[in-house]
Amino acid sequence: MEILKSFLIACSLCIVLVSNAQEEKVLTAFKQSYTYETSGDYANAIKEIIAVYTADSYEQNLRLGWLNYEAGKFTESAAYYEKALALKPMSEEAHIGIVYPASALGNWDQVLAHYIKVLENNPANTTVNYRVGNIYYERKDYTKANAYFEKVVNLYPFSYDALLMYAWTSFKLGKTREAKVLFNKVLMLSPDDKSALEGIGLLK
Repeated sequence: MEILKSFLIACSLCIVLVSNAQEEKVLTAFKQSYTYETSGDYANAIKEIIAVYTADSYEQNLRLGWLNYEAGKFTESAAYYEKALALKPMSEEAHIGIVYPASALGNWDQVLAHYIKVLENNPANTTVNYRVGNIYYERKDYTKANAYFEKVVNLYPFSYDALLMYAWTSFKLGKTREAKVLFNKVLMLSPDDKSALEGIGLLK
């Protein structure tokens, strides 16, 4: 019995040592990866992570998603972000990360779908609300765009980007009084703003 007990303890120690060694390898790989990324050497930055890669690591998949995007490998980037999302479906950073390769590939429906997923979990995410508003604005769906810009402005009433887009959306919807008020607020932030002055000029 004592022999068996000693054997089990020895096995446990071996597992701990192997685990610690692997953790050290992963930490070193991430450190080296950041060093390569800083110098723009994305190929080697990717290689460092691949050398210690395990499919069930959210962090490694997220990192490879970003590095492949930076390297211009958009399809590979999206695939790694998808793996990260499979591991942590509610991750805002992964949903927002995947929109970079998706937009680079022109997959705007996919971009919108991921943004909507973020807003389902976090309706007050101002960055995502603003970006969704811009997508609908570009699609000339001003009613939907207006709702998203309004939400951002309600949360950040004196924020330049959201105010400007809210003003233009109001203008497109024929809400001239609201548009004028909003364009003037933009001018409080940026007195010589060309876009706001153009909007004011169109309202005269």
